Amino acid sequence: MTDAVNLTVDDGVAVVRIDDGKANALSHAIIEALHAALDTAAAEANAVCFVGRPGKFCAGFDLSVMTQGAESTRALVGAGGRLMMRLYGHPQPTVVAANGHALAAGALFLLSCDTRFGAADVPGKIGLNETAIGMGMPVYGVELARERLSRSAFVRGLLQAEIYDPHGAIAAGYLDVLVPADELEAAAIAEARRLGGYRAGAYRITKAASRAEVIERVLAGLDADMANMVPPTV
Repeated sequence: MTDAVNLTVDDGVAVVRIDDGKANALSHAIIEALHAALDTAAAEANAVCFVGRPGKFCAGFDLSVMTQGAESTRALVGAGGRLMMRLYGHPQPTVVAANGHALAAGALFLLSCDTRFGAADVPGKIGLNETAIGMGMPVYGVELARERLSRSAFVRGLLQAEIYDPHGAIAAGYLDVLVPADELEAAAIAEARRLGGYRAGAYRITKAASRAEVIERVLAGLDADMANMVPPTV
């Protein structure tokens, strides 16, 4: 782990807390730490629960890296794609406690996980704002949106960069459950523990059957997709 990513195992649940003291932007270091957390979860737990810092679950990719140029953008967005596909296919139940903003890659993180809890009383902004910041959506983002967003939100949410509050995010498909902020973490961990009680092989096989085709297709074309990726304009 890193200072920004901490893991504890709580009665079968790998609780992964992400807190960089700022916006929880995804850097190479945080991405590597999240991969390590998934390794630990697979070895020591039955389910995974991700918890962000109060008010800010994840603001997207680290703009200090993205604005260094095309090669830096491609390297980070490509690493993010491999993480999202790993999350999407992780054989254990994955639950998120999104206690605030989840934008761009933060919204993709939500779409990659099985069950998404949000804080009903926190004015978070949730959505895919790539078009609005002058950045094309990578194929893995398109596929996650197609798989998880509601039919009515697909064009507005993906192509037109509509941003939602937590209640709107339920209807759009970014979140599944809203609870008060002071109950959020406990509720998400409890749900992860409940799901972790299912027979592991059954959960793994069913998830793979429903998601492996998308994951394989995305990863096979990831390098070619990154060749067309350009930095954001803001």
